[in-house]
Amino acid sequence: MEWYWALTIALVILFGLMATGLPVFSAFLIANLGGVLLVMGPRGFGLFSNSIYQTVTSETFVTIPLFILMGEILFRSGSVEVLSAALDKLIGRVRGRLYFLIVALSTVFGALSGSAVAVAAMLGRSILPQMKAQGYNSGLANFTILGGASLAPIIPPSLLVIVIGSLVNNVSIAGLLIAGLVPGLVLSLMMAAYILVRMRLSPEVAPPIIEGPTVSRREKLKAAASTLPFGIVIFFVMGLILLGVATPSEAAASGVVGAAFTSVIYRRFSLEMIWGALKSSVVITSMIMLIVASSKLFGQLLSFMGATSGLIGFVGQLQIEPWMMFVVLMLVPLILCMFIDQFAFLLLAIPLYEPIIRTFGFDPMWFWTLFLINLTIGSITPPFGYTLFALKGAADGVSLTEIYRSAWPVVAIFLIGLALFSVFPPLITTLPALL
Repeated sequence: MEWYWALTIALVILFGLMATGLPVFSAFLIANLGGVLLVMGPRGFGLFSNSIYQTVTSETFVTIPLFILMGEILFRSGSVEVLSAALDKLIGRVRGRLYFLIVALSTVFGALSGSAVAVAAMLGRSILPQMKAQGYNSGLANFTILGGASLAPIIPPSLLVIVIGSLVNNVSIAGLLIAGLVPGLVLSLMMAAYILVRMRLSPEVAPPIIEGPTVSRREKLKAAASTLPFGIVIFFVMGLILLGVATPSEAAASGVVGAAFTSVIYRRFSLEMIWGALKSSVVITSMIMLIVASSKLFGQLLSFMGATSGLIGFVGQLQIEPWMMFVVLMLVPLILCMFIDQFAFLLLAIPLYEPIIRTFGFDPMWFWTLFLINLTIGSITPPFGYTLFALKGAADGVSLTEIYRSAWPVVAIFLIGLALFSVFPPLITTLPALL
């Protein structure tokens, strides 16, 4: 069978299974089992079991459950509520205060949780009702939550980054984690600037400042002091990596200790909370590891059938400029992630993209960071964006059509950011180079 037929049939089967509504890992699992039987017969199941064994015993994947556990402890202990109250006082009585509170909270949450869905659901449940009650514009409030939540997969630590670094050869996971820091901060500033412009052009989108007692300097100092434990967690994770003291796995373990220590400081620690966090982390980690193991085998099957080598040879013969290939590689996830799960596409794309990136000589640190931002755009692009559905599920009385309208300005800002980071690679590569 020619390589292009093998590749086409494999992708059609996989996409067809996903279109039925099967979970991602189930679709990969069924496609892999069928592929092994058709290509290698029953003896090929040795390859299947070996792929699973290599995945679950890989040291790099230890980072995943540790980062999940760290986020679970922080959110379940209620420590995040302390952070929210502290930032609220520090921002003070400014017009559109809750808009900027969400941007600030989302930036910090990005350093504590790699899940855009989790952040969107939490903000939709906790802050959106306050904004409605105080007369904030619903569309701009949805925009702020969607944009803020989308920072979580980009600002380190990010589970998607760890998966990319684990499956891509010759790329430092620590470097990939650090690479998202500047883009995440730039995107948060762009969102704050958009809010300022909207309030200037349409003053009615933000309610007037409510008169009341001002927050004293002493209260602001106390609020700033209450955020220090979170600084400890962030230092344990990113600071130790930047200083070259710890590997990502060691930094993740330190982050878990820091999260538990933070819950003790805030008097939110309990064995019941820790047990709940552990159970949730096991469930989430098991699902991720199943998907990653199945994805690895899918890549091995493509190689065995000659699809990967055929694709490399075909791309190598193309008379096309590198920038044109770059645009094509970025357009594919931008379009497909409107309709399929971003995590599924990530696992599908890595074995196909990696040889093309080597062929055209793209900097892998720069390319995969841009690819991650592109996937994030897919999660907020109608009609099928998981972050959109998470906000819809958490926000009472908000229609999906309204959320769709609010998502397009976020998509525009992220696309502008993607173009900016593409033209100025040092925004991504400078910090990893320090390692």
